[in-house]
Amino acid sequence: MAALESLTPPNPPVHIVDDDADFRDGLAWLLDSRGLPTRVWTGGDAFVQALQRGELGDLSRACSVVLLDIRMEPLSGLATFEQLKAARWPWPVLFLTGHGDVGMAVAAVKNGAWDFLEKPFQNNQLVDKVEAAREAAVRLHTEAREKLRFQQALAALSAREREVLDELLQGHYNKNIADHLGIAQRTVEFHRANIFEKLGVASAVELAHRMGRLIADD
Repeated sequence: MAALESLTPPNPPVHIVDDDADFRDGLAWLLDSRGLPTRVWTGGDAFVQALQRGELGDLSRACSVVLLDIRMEPLSGLATFEQLKAARWPWPVLFLTGHGDVGMAVAAVKNGAWDFLEKPFQNNQLVDKVEAAREAAVRLHTEAREKLRFQQALAALSAREREVLDELLQGHYNKNIADHLGIAQRTVEFHRANIFEKLGVASAVELAHRMGRLIADD
């Protein structure tokens, strides 16, 4: 069952965070009418508290989008965003902003927000932005799951396989590895094949690229 679940594409919900009840409910109605799952929050403080209580689930497994109004009380959109960053929120945050707040929204994007949309906006424009954010969330989710799978496979290698892996990452050939480790070349070939299978790579070049991305991400 778990294997089937891992192959099922996520359907990211849209968290609508706005202290204006009419505007919030209107956004929820619009997105619901387009078949997009939503969840509404009365303000940034309510959303952050739910996150801290674990009501949004495990962020390493969840997949969602936040639609965040920039002007809210008592916790502003920017302050809410900073709290999300502190909690290592990994999913796209889309700011909704008035004309006078565009500068703040641009600064938020430079600071890691996914995008912003200036009010007033057309319904289709908002839906397109949200759909793009959901697609980005799915990509991030897929990459995170693949990274976790790779890390788990890496941790499961035997001590000898780790030694062979280190040699491979240094660009050494099978004969050199055999000499360095004092084992037969056929044994090196056996370990090499096992490493490639366990890590899901087809070549030493792909292995080096995957390891490089893992180190860069950390």
